[in-house]
Amino acid sequence: MLNDPLTHGLWEQTAPPPPDTPRLGGDIAAEVAVIGAGYTGLSAALHLAGRGVDTALLEAVEIGFGGAGRNVGLVNAGMWVMPEALAGTLGPEMGARLIGFLGEAPALVWDIVNRHAIACEAQPVGTLHAAFGRAGRAEIAERARQWQARGAPVELLDKTEAAAMLGTTHFEGALLDRRAGTIQPLAYARGLARAAQGLGARIFTASPATGLESAATGWRIRTPDGSLTARHVVFATDAYTRHLMPDIARQQVPLPYFNLATPPLPDDVAHTILPGRQGAWDTRQVLTSFRLDAANRLVFGSVGALRNGGLAVHRAWAGRAIGRIFPQIGTPRFEAGWHGRIGMTSDNLPRFHRLEDGVFAICGYNGRGIAPGTAFGAALAALLTGDLPEARMPLPLTRPAPAALRALRGALIEAGAQLAHLAGARI
Repeated sequence: MLNDPLTHGLWEQTAPPPPDTPRLGGDIAAEVAVIGAGYTGLSAALHLAGRGVDTALLEAVEIGFGGAGRNVGLVNAGMWVMPEALAGTLGPEMGARLIGFLGEAPALVWDIVNRHAIACEAQPVGTLHAAFGRAGRAEIAERARQWQARGAPVELLDKTEAAAMLGTTHFEGALLDRRAGTIQPLAYARGLARAAQGLGARIFTASPATGLESAATGWRIRTPDGSLTARHVVFATDAYTRHLMPDIARQQVPLPYFNLATPPLPDDVAHTILPGRQGAWDTRQVLTSFRLDAANRLVFGSVGALRNGGLAVHRAWAGRAIGRIFPQIGTPRFEAGWHGRIGMTSDNLPRFHRLEDGVFAICGYNGRGIAPGTAFGAALAALLTGDLPEARMPLPLTRPAPAALRALRGALIEAGAQLAHLAGARI
């Protein structure tokens, strides 16, 4: 996108084409205006249109331009925060509500994919949280205990069992979550857009929302070539907020993340790596994620950005790390690389805001955007149609609070990841 191969990489190369979407020109009206064509905004538009609500969506660049088109493609349940810590932050009632809501979120993704025949390489076969060292083993054991106490279908694997599912003896065990899985993330975003259009939603791309003002019938949103007037507004711009409501992004510390993809592996090698097609990530602070796509490319990622010297550093690190974790691959080559940013909140939990009367936002997915974003988009649609009272939303209503030293902390994370990878996985 924007003639930059480092933004969406493999996903843009292999996703089906996006649906036709015009630039907004002139003045139009709708019942609900959605700003941002990521998972939250597209899911909100899909579920609003499915309820017969006149919905128009504005996207500043293209469908899936933000995190929706750049991520690893892991469809996970829950957040990074363990269930007991989440309940400790939000309280037992709200905590239990959010845990249950997030636990069911992957099922909503699979249902939407099936119901709307979205071609996105969906693999609802689970994910593996791989334990690095003894500390990692203790972490996944505790995660297993907490999720199993809540009836979640998760299974703690020992080193031998994990090796069979991961295709490597590099880890001390793994936590298998059968609710989860993988998708081609940009293909999923484009499929959501096409499904929303099919139900009557209007989607406008290359149409940044540059102004917001009150109007007799609600709110008027200005774009470079027109305007959209609506009774309700949903901000679904999250960490990629650009023009309006900067407080959405200011409350999040930007964490850069990159992925590199090999060419398709030979069948005899690919069958030894993640043979059940689960996606995986490990327990290290500067984590590593890995999965296969439909053509048996290994998608290998970690914290960092492919800029300011990062491209060379992170590519070299990934080559060394793959050699250690999957020696059967040999010396890897990479045919694509891309990066983006994750918005991290102070407690690693998402936020629900009423920014103005009739103007709502949910943001701060902390690296868990696919399933939670889809589910929260559906929840916002239910809220705006009166099917879900505000008091029954799975998050408390809060005001944005800026993160201290946000830009500096983001820069330090990016530089620290480069330093870690400069030395990491050396033989």
